[in-house]
Amino acid sequence: MKTMKAVLIAVSLLLFIGQGIVFAGESAGEPGLGEKLVRQLWVDMSSKNIKAIEKYIAPNFQSIHADGARDHMRQIDLIKGLDIKKYTLSNFKATQEGPVVIVTYFVSVEETIDGKRLSAKPAARLSAWLKTDSGWKWIIHANLRPLQ
Repeated sequence: MKTMKAVLIAVSLLLFIGQGIVFAGESAGEPGLGEKLVRQLWVDMSSKNIKAIEKYIAPNFQSIHADGARDHMRQIDLIKGLDIKKYTLSNFKATQEGPVVIVTYFVSVEETIDGKRLSAKPAARLSAWLKTDSGWKWIIHANLRPLQ
């Protein structure tokens, strides 16, 4: 329960900060960029293209899931252990302010984590990307799917 409260507080804070930068539903910067970044992430995760993900995941990456927080290496370990069958991404909302793109979306996915098959009901996600000299880096992710 504490973890879920922490997730909600973190996401609320990110959305609040994002609202102050660009109003919800509006987009600044390159149209479709946030959706493009997320779609590539899912292609790489489902095909287990860890080398590609390692190129764009930031060294100081952080994520939050119902079972707790992860850093760069723990997120890579989680992705290596995923067994993603088919998935559907929808309801993208992206905002960009300067070098940061924040993307919220829903995913319906058939996946197995730690040998457990998870529900394929749509669940919210939030990711942020930072533009650097070496390209876009994935810096944060929130998985809002509650544990069963």
